Amino acid sequence: MKSSSNNPLRHLRAADAIAVARLATQATAGVARIAEGVHQSVWSSMGVRGGTSAGSTRGITALVYQSVQGINQVVGKGLASILAALQPVLERIEGDPAETPQREAVLAALNGVLGDRLAASQNPLATPMTLRYRGATLNWQTPPPRHQVSDKVLLLIHGLCMNDLQWQARHDDEVVDHGDALARTLGYTPVYLRYNTGLHTSQNGYELARQLEQLVEHWPTAVAEISILAHSMGGLVTRNACHEARREGLRWPEVLKNIVFLGTPHHGAPLERAGNWIDLLLQSTPYSRPLARLARLRSAGITDLRYGHVLEADWQGRDRFARRPDQRQHLPLPHGVACYAVAATTAAKRSLLAERLIGDGLVPLNSALGQHDDPQRNLAFDQAAQSIAYRMNHMQLLSSPQVTRQLLQWLQAAARSPDRASAAGT
Repeated sequence: MKSSSNNPLRHLRAADAIAVARLATQATAGVARIAEGVHQSVWSSMGVRGGTSAGSTRGITALVYQSVQGINQVVGKGLASILAALQPVLERIEGDPAETPQREAVLAALNGVLGDRLAASQNPLATPMTLRYRGATLNWQTPPPRHQVSDKVLLLIHGLCMNDLQWQARHDDEVVDHGDALARTLGYTPVYLRYNTGLHTSQNGYELARQLEQLVEHWPTAVAEISILAHSMGGLVTRNACHEARREGLRWPEVLKNIVFLGTPHHGAPLERAGNWIDLLLQSTPYSRPLARLARLRSAGITDLRYGHVLEADWQGRDRFARRPDQRQHLPLPHGVACYAVAATTAAKRSLLAERLIGDGLVPLNSALGQHDDPQRNLAFDQAAQSIAYRMNHMQLLSSPQVTRQLLQWLQAAARSPDRASAAGT
């Protein structure tokens, strides 16, 4: 028997129980629909007609599946009612539970995979977007004391299935936090973003643009500089936020000075394209076709990574699971902002070019550097604003002292340079 200490669910709170029960009810209903679809596929191969809707059965078989769905709904509602009644008692017993990295990691992973569905069903497990300072959500009714902050804000944005706590990573048994290192050396005040990575990139960018406007308005002192350090998907969210802010005439881009992209899939990631092929393979036979619903559970945030969707127009009105060529609208790097790209590759520096181009295990080298076979899609990172980390994977970008040194070198030089836009190639 496994120790309870190894069970990540033990970190969930009493208030999470209702949300988990609702999610379990939805999952059971989905599995029943898949089972009925497979059942009818077999019957159809024998010439037996199905029900009125695709994948449904008829007669006694249909009655059985309807009964399963009905019982599931009754049990789900009953369980939710019981848990709702018990919730005040359980909360009194547990008191005011502290946030644990284990609980937040479970919720971050769940939101990355199913976050759009959680948000659409108003499930309490859906992660709202928040700006965080010193481990707590910023509340503009009670902003931080003026003496605690500087006029230089460093915003750190995490990637898919992650959260802000994971910027504190370990390297050789020591904690590495790029935000802390930049704060100590360059006087930044680190602010961390937490968000639902299962939503479309453009949805998160739209909300981030508005939250940064609130930050500029309510920060205890006049903001002289915002710099952004974005890992993976966070870089796509950042690019959309800049686009939305300039389109709507928001003020914060006026103080946006630097953006550093760590392993951002500017032109997509092969693993999501592989997931799209799985969709096609499952659709190829009547027996496996109902199972395609499982592949289609992955979130909008994940499918945005197929080609690196940044704008709403890249996905709106389209079947996001359909196999199609890259039809993105090209969005250049934001004008007048110094932009830098760190790419990682698991290969050695002197290995074959093909091995190096594979990248960090998730993001190919060219995608992280904004390079594309079509010159019109290239992102104009200056050569001096690109860095390749060898023998390093995607997650090690967060814990690498080598990356910390590169960040310090770039941002120190940017602070001394009167022409901050030169690194962006604008």
